[in-house]
Amino acid sequence: MIASKAGRVVGKLAQKRGSGFLNGWPRFGAYGITTTSAKRVPSTEEAGTSQSGHSSDWNQHRLTEDQLSFQALASDFARNEMMPFAAEWDERKHFPVDVVRSAANLGFGGIFCGHDVGGSGLSRADGAVIFEALAYGDIGTTAYLTIHNMCCAIVDKFGTGEQRQTWLPALTCMDRLSSYCLTEPSSGSDAASLRTTARKDAGSTDYILTGEKAFVSGGGFSDVYLVMARTGADGPSGISCFIVEKDMPGVSFGRQEDKMGWRSQPTSAVILEDVRVPEQNRIGSEGQGFSIALSALDGGRINIGTCSVGGAQFCLDTAQEYVSTRKQFGKSIIDFQNTQFKLADMMTSVVASRLMVANAAAALDANAKWATPSAAMAKRFATDTCFNVCSDALQLHGGYGYLKDYPIERYLRDLRVHMILEGTNEIMRLVISRHMMKSKA
Repeated sequence: MIASKAGRVVGKLAQKRGSGFLNGWPRFGAYGITTTSAKRVPSTEEAGTSQSGHSSDWNQHRLTEDQLSFQALASDFARNEMMPFAAEWDERKHFPVDVVRSAANLGFGGIFCGHDVGGSGLSRADGAVIFEALAYGDIGTTAYLTIHNMCCAIVDKFGTGEQRQTWLPALTCMDRLSSYCLTEPSSGSDAASLRTTARKDAGSTDYILTGEKAFVSGGGFSDVYLVMARTGADGPSGISCFIVEKDMPGVSFGRQEDKMGWRSQPTSAVILEDVRVPEQNRIGSEGQGFSIALSALDGGRINIGTCSVGGAQFCLDTAQEYVSTRKQFGKSIIDFQNTQFKLADMMTSVVASRLMVANAAAALDANAKWATPSAAMAKRFATDTCFNVCSDALQLHGGYGYLKDYPIERYLRDLRVHMILEGTNEIMRLVISRHMMKSKA
C-alpha cells in the first residue's frame, strides 16, 4: 500500500482521471501510470524514448515508495497535459493557466506547505523528483510552478498563523497565482543594493512602497507578489518582505518581455508607485527580508537544477531515439563508436547532475550546515552540465536539431536561462568559495 502522504496526492489524480485507476490506486505500466485518458499520448518522436532504460531508471533504487508514486504521477501529467501542447505555448507565448491549476489539483501548487492550508507537506527531496518529471514535458511551465511553490513556502515558513490561513489556501490550489520580486533594473547579482522603498505612512501602520522590480515571472498575470523592499539603512539588514496584491492602487506592469526561452510563462517588470500596503502584509520582521530571500533561493536553486535535469533527460532520450533510426554511411548513427561514447558521456552527466541535486535537497531537508553551498553547487553543476547535454543532443540531430520541427532547440532555449537566474553561476561559485573559506577560518 502506498504511504499516506503519497496516497493523498495520488488520490487527487484518481478523482480527476477516474477509470485510469484501480480502486483509487494507480495502475503502473512500462511508461509510468496507465490511464484511459481521451488525450493522445505523444509518440516516441515527440516524447523521447520510452522510460524503460533511461538514466532515471538507474535512480529507482534510491527513491522511496512515495517518491516513485510522485514520479509516476508527475510523469503521467507531463506526458498527457504538457508535452503535446508545449511547442504551441512556446510559439504563441501562451501561459497555460488552466494547466498549472490542473497541476495544483494534484497537489503540485503547495508541495512544501502544510496540510492545514491545502499543501502537500512534502520534502525538498520529494519536490526534486516531481519537478524533474514535470520538466521532462515542458521546462518553462514547470519553472513557473517552482517559483509559485517558492512563494508559498516563504509564507508557510515565515508567515504568522493568521497570514498562513489568510493567503495560503487560495495559493496552494492556485486559485491565486504568485510571483517573487527581488531583482531590480539596477540590482541583479548585487541584490542587497535594491532601491525599492517601503516607508511607514505618518499616522498609520501602513507602508508606502515605491520602486520597480525586473524580470518577474508571472508579472501581470499573478495575483500576489512577494516584494523585497528597503525599510531601513543600506545593505541587507535594511530589507523587509511584503505581500503586494495585483489590484492595489499604484501597482502596474511593464511590457511582456520577448524572451529567448521560457516563452510559456509571462515575464515583465512590476512597477510600484506609492502603493499602500497594510502592516499585516509584511512577512517576518522588519529587516528580515534579505535572509528570507536567501533562504528561499536555496530551495529555488535546487528546483532550477532539477528542471535542468528533466530537460536534459528528455534531450538525451530524444537523441538516442534519433541516432538509433537515422542512417548514414550505410548504418545507424548509433553504431558508430563516437556516437556511443557521446551518449555515454551525456548519460553520465545527467546522472551526476541528478545526484548533485538530490544531495542538495537532502541537505536542505536536514537543515545541514552545508545546505546553502550544496544548493549552489548543485545549481551551478546541473545547469551548466545539462545545457551541454542539450547542446550535444542538438549536434547529434545535425541540421534537423536546429529546426523548430524538432523539440531540441526549444529545450536548449529554455535551459539557457538557468545559468543566469536564481543567482548566476558566477555568483554560485562565490557562494561556494565563501563557505569554503569560512569553514577554514
